[in-house]
Amino acid sequence: MKFEEYVGKTVFITGAASGIGQAQAIAFLENGANVFALDVEEVGLLQLRQQYSKHFAYYVGSVSRKEDVAEAFQEALASFEQVDIVLNTAGVLDGFANTLDTDEALWDKIIDTNVKGTYFVTNTILPHMLKRKSGIVINMASIAGLVAGGGGAAYTASKHAIVGYTKQLHADYCRDGIRVNAIAPGAIQTPMNKADFEGDGEMAKWVAQETPAGRWAQPSEVANLTLYLASKAADYMHGAVIPLDGGWIAK
Repeated sequence: MKFEEYVGKTVFITGAASGIGQAQAIAFLENGANVFALDVEEVGLLQLRQQYSKHFAYYVGSVSRKEDVAEAFQEALASFEQVDIVLNTAGVLDGFANTLDTDEALWDKIIDTNVKGTYFVTNTILPHMLKRKSGIVINMASIAGLVAGGGGAAYTASKHAIVGYTKQLHADYCRDGIRVNAIAPGAIQTPMNKADFEGDGEMAKWVAQETPAGRWAQPSEVANLTLYLASKAADYMHGAVIPLDGGWIAK
């Protein structure tokens, strides 16, 4: 999928060291964009740096730490001068723990990363976008933000929060040139889900069987949707939460 409009644009993305975030980073880099990444893991970021050199830069830190986000944004500006697109992709799972199996530490870890991290990144970069009256924010929701059963208590709560945050962010800043949407993936084969494929892979097989499309999706499929959502072709899409789930929530 090719979009010439991304040449010279800068994308700030969280969670780019692996999985969906890395696929998104590669998709934009392959379309001529500059990409600045923030992630707690460095190995995957180094690989991107080696491959894309001057068009990719990164900061190793956590979205749940306000200081890390602020420093990463300053380094993004130093590297590429401005940020045009924000992809709030970083997230963590809770192992499908129900509320009585969710202690405070797990709850805080999920909410701090999935929700507060999105809030920190958005609030850090949004004023920069508002000055230019132009910016695109794409948040990573989940089918767990639309229905039960896509995660445990903390994860489901966090993704419902992202859905609401996306809609309110759109409502507050749409008239100021800021376009906000979210993607709600279903079963995507990433390192985060590797446990489902271990051993005989029975869990992965069950998920595929329960998905109307009959399979897991690849991270590149989420990246392709992201390319479209951030493009001028999707300019009339505002405050939308788009499922990419093989028909899971339509059952």
